[in-house]
Amino acid sequence: MLFEIVNIQKNNMNHLALITGYIAPGSAWFLMIVIAIVSFIVQWRFKSKFKQYSEIGLLSGLSGADVAEKMLRDNGIYDVQVISVEGQLTDHYNPETKTVNLSPDVFYSRSVAAAAVAAHECGHAVQHARSYAWLSLRTSLVPVINVASTLTQWTLFLGLMLLFFTHNPFVLAIGVAALAVVTLFSFITLPVEFDASRRALAWLNNNYTVMQTREEHEQAKDALWWAAMTYVVAALSALATLMYYASFLLNRRN
Repeated sequence: MLFEIVNIQKNNMNHLALITGYIAPGSAWFLMIVIAIVSFIVQWRFKSKFKQYSEIGLLSGLSGADVAEKMLRDNGIYDVQVISVEGQLTDHYNPETKTVNLSPDVFYSRSVAAAAVAAHECGHAVQHARSYAWLSLRTSLVPVINVASTLTQWTLFLGLMLLFFTHNPFVLAIGVAALAVVTLFSFITLPVEFDASRRALAWLNNNYTVMQTREEHEQAKDALWWAAMTYVVAALSALATLMYYASFLLNRRN
């Protein structure tokens, strides 16, 4: 769509160039470094929060698996299985197999962090059961993203080399287009993750048998907020990378 707009109306490109085209690759690279530093800080903060709240036991004594099972039942969902998967922070919901996959640190733990993560992943199951539009869109894009991610692995670097040595932008344009799809997917993920946390916290707040104090709820909210921030910086990182590679094409056309 970007190049279609450029071909249709030259003035539109000039305005777009003010945003990305005249950003020197070095400036875009600096932006990527800044975002990488911010990402490192957010990841570190999230892991420290998870570790902190993993050491705080739930007064209810429920495990992450117990919390997940209860949230599913309370939402009338009986066709989703809660299972344990290997790894650390590997928790996710799989809409194809209808499984809430919890890492051992969450599945067996009876902590505030485990309850928060388990409820969040069940939030995705609730989204699926309620046909939440953003989740449906993200799920439908997964096959496209798999292809786009594969394309970016070789088209971007090769495209830059061809652009520099042969002045042929075709391969790089393919890579940028694929990267744009990946970036779009990162931003589509944001409402899905925020909504899952919202559903989880609302359910936890209304279930005294799971979280019995306001303090536990605030700790769960804090943990999920930092988890959401990791998706935010990931999306920004993808956008900065897109701007970096797109700048070579846009600068070339000016």
